[in-house]
Amino acid sequence: MSVYDILADFAYASALILVGQFLRSKVTFFQKFFIPASMLAGFLGLLLGSQFLNVIHFSDAMSSYAGLLVIPVFAIIGLNGFSKGGGKEGSKEELRRVSGNFFFRVIVFFIQFCLPIAVALTVVKALMPSISDGFGVLLASGFIGGHGTAAAVGSTLDTLGWAEGTDIGMTFATIGILAGVFGGVLLIKMATRKGYTAYIKDFAYISDDMKTGLIAPEHFKSMGNDTISNVSLDTLGYHLSLVLVASGFGYLINTKLVARWLPGVPSYTVAFLVAILMFLVFRNTKVYEHVDKRINSHISGTCTDYVVFFGIASIKISVVVEYAVPILVMAAVGMFCVLFPLLVLAPLFNKKSWFERGIFCYGYGTGVFAIGFVLLRIVDPENKSKTLEDTAMAPFLSFVELFVWSLVPTMLMAGQGWTVVAVASLVCVVSVIINVVTGAFYPKLPLAGRGGYDDEEDAEEAVPAAKEAAAAV
Repeated sequence: MSVYDILADFAYASALILVGQFLRSKVTFFQKFFIPASMLAGFLGLLLGSQFLNVIHFSDAMSSYAGLLVIPVFAIIGLNGFSKGGGKEGSKEELRRVSGNFFFRVIVFFIQFCLPIAVALTVVKALMPSISDGFGVLLASGFIGGHGTAAAVGSTLDTLGWAEGTDIGMTFATIGILAGVFGGVLLIKMATRKGYTAYIKDFAYISDDMKTGLIAPEHFKSMGNDTISNVSLDTLGYHLSLVLVASGFGYLINTKLVARWLPGVPSYTVAFLVAILMFLVFRNTKVYEHVDKRINSHISGTCTDYVVFFGIASIKISVVVEYAVPILVMAAVGMFCVLFPLLVLAPLFNKKSWFERGIFCYGYGTGVFAIGFVLLRIVDPENKSKTLEDTAMAPFLSFVELFVWSLVPTMLMAGQGWTVVAVASLVCVVSVIINVVTGAFYPKLPLAGRGGYDDEEDAEEAVPAAKEAAAAV
């Protein structure tokens, strides 16, 4: 294999991604359910690859790209850093709103570790006694983690001695995104009929930009600022250099040093730590003054698109068939883990706009934040529910999640699965108790008519305001 084989692989991938975007922009069915272009491309790659039609011949390295590309995704989380943010809350009611939403998100995350792992250690083990203990974390890696996390966790399990983990994780990630986009749209349509949505009353108000994925020229936005003069260094090259330094040195430090004492630590975790260190060192210097986080986010988004493509296109169908029964069992458990928080816990922990906040976490719990953002924009195009503000007020939760992804696979492979179940369950229980004690608990309020409006006049303006906002997206 040569470097030109890598070029050919990415050429095939890029061509299929463009085809995927074309299909998204033209086929009503794909528009109606907001199917990502990279997912369409991944299925095309799987169909045209060696396992089916054998039209496209990818190199042997194809299955490794997803695990490689996820390293810069996590490095960028570290490079973009964090801020004290949040501002001052003006009342106890606002504190309850933030607290309720925060601990709701905590439960959405940790419920995918306690219940699926417990089912894997009991029901799945009974069905397939030889299955690895690491199987239990793959549902969460695919559902709430997405293809990038599934690739990372699969790589860790491979290092610890179970090679099939990546293919199964990618399968769960694909099931998760399908459940997110198809299920999310169906749930929104149901909610509008029942009066659960506060800011949009008719699904027909969704803009063409969101449906086709092609933004109209009058709605174009800059992807970032030129922070470096081209006579010295291209701005994109500057940002890419920072990302590759964190990613590459994270990989080198892990393989050359960390792996000697702590085998199984993922390279993306070390890359994240290197990136955080770079952020802390440079944040008050000219180096970070010229960093545009939007450009970093676009680099991360591009890597994620290719992760989705290679993750789906490289799934080994033979592995999926071999583990079909356990996968189906866990997929059913996974759907419970995302529907229960939305339909039961969201109205309990959110006094207003419970469905908008719940559907955002449903999307986040079935794939990635991007799915959550899409679903939220459908039901709350002006972000009147304050879901995004409240989500941004707890950036450290993302760091907690990162370390969970690093520790749990290693613990499962070491036979500590029930410890993981106990800790995750305890976190969920404590989260409920905190919300009850602080008053962010609303068991008696009706499901319908719980929008975020201050008065009836605002409510009467909901439909035209939503229509106008959707047209401007």
